[in-house]
Amino acid sequence: MKVCFLGTNGWYTSPTGNTPCILIDSKDNYVIFDAGNGIYKLDQYIKEEKPISLFISHFHLDHVSGLHTMLPKFSFSQGINIYVGNGRKKDFDIISSPPYTIGYKPNPINIINTAIKINVQELNDGQHNVGFPVTVAEQSHGYRDHGYRIELENKIIAYSGDTKINPNSNILAKNADLLIHECSWIEAPKDDNWGHVDPALAAQLAKDANSKMLALTHFDASKYDTLEKRKQAEEKAKTIFSNTIAAHDDLTIEL
Repeated sequence: MKVCFLGTNGWYTSPTGNTPCILIDSKDNYVIFDAGNGIYKLDQYIKEEKPISLFISHFHLDHVSGLHTMLPKFSFSQGINIYVGNGRKKDFDIISSPPYTIGYKPNPINIINTAIKINVQELNDGQHNVGFPVTVAEQSHGYRDHGYRIELENKIIAYSGDTKINPNSNILAKNADLLIHECSWIEAPKDDNWGHVDPALAAQLAKDANSKMLALTHFDASKYDTLEKRKQAEEKAKTIFSNTIAAHDDLTIEL
């Protein structure tokens, strides 16, 4: 199984990377976390007719701006199943419809009718089976964010979306083979109402939750303006949790 980081910046695309998108290529499924600008590379990686599932953590634009690329560009014959948190399908319908992009529903006013078949489903917090086991847990960020924990090929992969550490963090991270966690701050303020973490906080979560590997991503583009600063974050995290890697665009991890 491969985990491919197509976008690893937070906030905006810059020379250090695109905004968030992660692709998991497993034996029987493609799974995508978030639809930032990195999603434009999806057709470079998806070559088989396996089911495609996209999980959207929240609707800040850096996590969904790639929908404007995806809808007219891709025409995967198997379509895409898109999963959002409870009550958030309305947000998906708004951001993926005119005037923001061409829309995914047949509509005579669309200049281009997308060929891609899309099914959108809301998931309540808790456990589900969408062809593979998935756990949904609301996180602590800005408006609302949902993290996901999936099981593929007897491996557990957890994805935080954007969040500060909260009671649900351990639900996602516990015993995960790979914890993919945001790392927006270089050093988080004590009072963080926005909801992000720094490398030390992410590493402590991985350690406390008995995760096997930690991949840091979603580096704030204004703070982590060089890849060297990401390496510094990686080294800081390693002092707490040794099996940590700072992700960069086009990095592939084998699980």
